[in-house]
Amino acid sequence: MSEQGPRVIELTEYQKVRLPREHISDAVGEAIWRTYGNQIDVESPSFKTGHEWILTCQGWVGRLPVNADLHIALRPKVPLGNLFRMLEYAYRLETFFPEGLTNSETLVEFYERLANVLAKRILDRGRKGFYRTYLPIAEDLPYVRGSVDLLQALRRPWVVRLPCEYQDHTADIDDNQILAWTLLRIARSTACTERVLPTVRTAYRSLQGLARSEPFSPAACVHRLYNRLNEDYEPMHALCRFFLEHTGPTLERGEAKMLPFLVNMARLFELFVAEWLKAHLPESHEIKAQERVQIGQGHDLSFDIDMVLYERQTGMPVAVMDTKYKAGERPQSSDLAQILAYAQTKGCSEAILVYPVQLEQPLEVTVGGIRVRGLCFGLSGDIEEAGARFLREVLHSVCRGAATWEEGPHPLEASDQ
Repeated sequence: MSEQGPRVIELTEYQKVRLPREHISDAVGEAIWRTYGNQIDVESPSFKTGHEWILTCQGWVGRLPVNADLHIALRPKVPLGNLFRMLEYAYRLETFFPEGLTNSETLVEFYERLANVLAKRILDRGRKGFYRTYLPIAEDLPYVRGSVDLLQALRRPWVVRLPCEYQDHTADIDDNQILAWTLLRIARSTACTERVLPTVRTAYRSLQGLARSEPFSPAACVHRLYNRLNEDYEPMHALCRFFLEHTGPTLERGEAKMLPFLVNMARLFELFVAEWLKAHLPESHEIKAQERVQIGQGHDLSFDIDMVLYERQTGMPVAVMDTKYKAGERPQSSDLAQILAYAQTKGCSEAILVYPVQLEQPLEVTVGGIRVRGLCFGLSGDIEEAGARFLREVLHSVCRGAATWEEGPHPLEASDQ
């Protein structure tokens, strides 16, 4: 590595970048393809490429370490400020951090600021004392602790040690293990500089000896139970979910010293649209994200619907929605087949495909009594204005006729009050 740091190749989503053959060695090109083939399409030099390397980012944003001398920066096609707003909505960061984080100038700075917030909150909790709880323990001991399982002891009189059951007041619990595992992921990522890493390492050391850094998936960070003794863990676990989803592998220890920081833009767009709708829908409707539907006689098959819109009063589904981040000139036939299957399964007459840009050819077709529309939640301009337009179109789709709009306040206006 040079004194100025590793060389950085910059790629923007879905834009081909051509590099001279001598710019990347064959060994490095193969390493990029083998390690990051899902994130970057790699075309090696040949007569078809003009004897140049062609790299295309496949809808990911972040930073990839190839080796100590070369990193790849994946840039978003949406404005950086809008990307930060999407992340805030998708992971409900604004709920816990109302001061806002969108004034960061780069994605790495945004990541660093979040890492710094998490590390400082963990250090603050450590000064107060990490949350502990009683866990049931059963083990053979040379002395009596808690209660003795007499029946088991009588069955094996030749064993000197006694089978004891007791409660242990410990900090080595999921709440703290999630924090330790996340800090370890951050410390091994390439997205933090020496401005923040010392704080992250100090926070990790404060948990060492108290909680193991066991692997956790991002799903372990949500739908947890909190009480007055650990309620301050909720925002920390919200941040942990963000880092575990975007910093390297979550269920493998691995031996790599550097882990990539990656944001799957298609997944982020799906999360963002769902959370934005939850925050702005009128009280008459509610949205459920990633609803699992069982199919088949034995219910051994299933699929997850991106979003289902329900009438709150009746509990009836009125529309299904599916996000499509990579938009072309027209929808794919497979997209139509998928959304029609979703609508038929839920008994909806309205199906909506959600795109980040306007389709060149508007989509509105009716198949078997199901109307399929293509709507845009734009990401290039003001996100709140784009969301308001999108919501009005959605509500127009599901409300029964213009009279519904005239009888009471506008659903969108009601949601803003």
